[in-house]
Order: sequence, then structure tokens, then C-alpha cells
Amino acid sequence: MDKRKVIYYTDELHDEFSVAQITPRTIDESYTYCHDSAWKRFTHFFWYRMVFTPIAYAYVKLVFGHRTVGGERLRAFRGQGYFLYGNHTQDIGDAFIPNVLNCPQENYVIVHPNNVSMPLLGRITPSLGALPLPDNMRAYKNFLQAVERRISEGHSVVIYPEAHIWPYYTGIRPFTDESFHYPVRLGMPVFCFTNTYQKRRFSREPRIVSYIDGPFYPDETLSVRERRRELRDRVYEAMCERAKRSDMACIQYIKKEEENHG
Repeated sequence: MDKRKVIYYTDELHDEFSVAQITPRTIDESYTYCHDSAWKRFTHFFWYRMVFTPIAYAYVKLVFGHRTVGGERLRAFRGQGYFLYGNHTQDIGDAFIPNVLNCPQENYVIVHPNNVSMPLLGRITPSLGALPLPDNMRAYKNFLQAVERRISEGHSVVIYPEAHIWPYYTGIRPFTDESFHYPVRLGMPVFCFTNTYQKRRFSREPRIVSYIDGPFYPDETLSVRERRRELRDRVYEAMCERAKRSDMACIQYIKKEEENHG
């Protein structure tokens, strides 16, 4: 568990409080998002199904006593492509929790290039479904094709629209509608999960309870720009409402200007 008790912030959209310090590699047009060789398919199956999924279950259950509310919403779409949005409050847990929410659905996660830049683990994370954000327009074309392919194959694509990690944060930060370009472009359903922190009777550590909401569909009567905004607003409102279920704040977040005036 993060040992910090108070974190001061200035910008809810851009401040990052992960303790990991990684120099990201450049994701250019030479980066391969989708591999079709028999060997790569095997390594994906091995790392994703044989290693990653059991560890994910063990970690979130043992460390956080994790519980899911509304999982039937995702089970009804098993084997179908959709986008899954969540709040970003854990370094390790946020990599694991989606796999617990909709198993045996296969997840691909849009990530910062940091996630494929670590010396050893960075070579494995692509086999775990990491889709790093591109650094130029030529790479962006390949990235979009990868997202579309995974959705068309009946997998889910996971997005953390807050982009930056705020450990144990119990609110929802005001994210932009930029990441809603993907479901609007493809006309695909959207779900969201809100990780809340709740007291446990016999532990000082909080329980994470994840609430599932959706499906939300883009409103085809609106312009593309309006669709993005309206879809973002529905997801944001659902997550804010669920976030009220948190009843344990492990870290106090204080805006610096408020602290200075106090």
C-alpha cells in the first residue's frame, strides 16, 4: 500500500503521482501492434492466460478483497467487442482489475509508452494486451488499426481516461472526451467501471469494490464532436455517482492553492 498520507496537487488533468520512474521509448511507425506468427500467438496465450490471469485474480482478491457489482452487464456481451473505461487509482491493480471484471473476455489496454519501456517487463506487456499510445501520425494509423482489429475480433479495449495515476483517490477527475473518439468512430458500446475504496471489518487496508455501468452507445443523431462529448458526459456522471460509495480515504488530496490560503 502507498505510504503517503497527504498529496498536494495543482492540476487534476495533468498531475501524475505514480512512484514509478521510467524513461519511455519512442512509439513510431516501426512499432508492431499486432503479431500473427504462431510463436507470438503462443506467447500471448502463455503470458495472458497461464501467468497473468491467475496472478491478477490472486492479487486483487488477497490484497484488496476485491468484489464486483454489476458484472452481469459485461457477461451479457461476452465475445463481443466493446470499450471499457475506468478510474486510474492503482499502479499494479489497474493492470489486473479489468481481467477480473470480465474474464474470460480478452482485454487490450491503451497505455502510456512507459508500460512497454521497462527493461524486462516491457517485453512481456505487449503479450498481455498493452497498446501503447503512438508518438507520431504514421504510428497513429497503425495504432487505430490495432484498436479496430481487437474490437472486430470480439475483444474489449480498456481505457483509463484520467490518464494519470492518483493512488487511492476516491473521486473522479474531470477527464476530456478525447478517448471517446474510438467508440464514436466504430459505433461500439461503452461500459465503465468505478473502483471504490470501502472499509473492511478486520483489516486496515480498504476493499476495492468495482461497479459496472453500461452499455452506453454513441448518439447517432448528433455530430461526431457532440457524440464524443455526450458519451463522455454520461460515463463521467455514472462514475461520479458510483464514486460516492467510497467510505475510506487512505490518502488526502489537497489542492495547493487551497492549502496556501489555509
